[in-house]
Amino acid sequence: MIATSHPFGQRNRLLETVSAWTLGVLWLLPLLYALWTAFHPAQFATRFTLDAPLTLHNFADAWQAAPFPRYFFNTFLLVSMILVAQMVLATLAAYAFARFSFRGSNLMFMLVLLQLMVMPDILVVENYRTMNLLGLRDTIVSIGLPYFASAFGIFLLRQTFKTVPRELDEAATVEGASALQVLMQVYVPLARPIYVAFGLVSVSTHWNNFLWPLIVTNSVQSRPLTVGLQVFSSTDQGVDWSIITAATLMTSAPLLLAFLLFQRQFVQSFMRAGIR
Repeated sequence: MIATSHPFGQRNRLLETVSAWTLGVLWLLPLLYALWTAFHPAQFATRFTLDAPLTLHNFADAWQAAPFPRYFFNTFLLVSMILVAQMVLATLAAYAFARFSFRGSNLMFMLVLLQLMVMPDILVVENYRTMNLLGLRDTIVSIGLPYFASAFGIFLLRQTFKTVPRELDEAATVEGASALQVLMQVYVPLARPIYVAFGLVSVSTHWNNFLWPLIVTNSVQSRPLTVGLQVFSSTDQGVDWSIITAATLMTSAPLLLAFLLFQRQFVQSFMRAGIR
């Protein structure tokens, strides 16, 4: 017998394809408009003509109109500080949950997972009061401190560490390695793709974080890119979309470049991690 494809199956696949392309185009429209406006003079912001002249003056004007070098420095320092703290704390906690049995370990892990269900915005008031009591308000440390411990990172690394064979632990212990040496020489190298994926998620999340930095900072010395861009775009002299979109592309370009460079590792890492 010759199998024939069902017409309803073909229609469903066609509908899924058309829907996927439609959503993709709708998602790209704001980015395409930003690209057009940023590389053309202001008078062509709403005029789409093929003979419109290209220009880089919008980027130069945006760079000079606000202290973007300071904003970039603050943001790089912020995401690096958070990433290092999350990597260290998540690695140690995940290793303890994955390989050591102690009283109350399941309860403690459930409390860690409970953090995933709590929206950070709910804790804004309490976090602000805490930073004010510590004297850290309006500092880069105050922006990153509430995010040093990542429940997502602990969960992701714990699931990865649990897949490492016990025989590797025993072999390293027989050779005289301590628990910390086993962690650094066995578990961390095997989980390197997971660290790459988690690092990209952490950097992109805190690069784009807006509400908490807006509340806890009020000076250029500690203001990150997201808040600086909002202050820059909310001018009282009018809105120049060409300069604003140029500034937006400047602030988002590092993330887009990082995703394009590590896209394959990013997808493969989460496929390997899974929920085991």
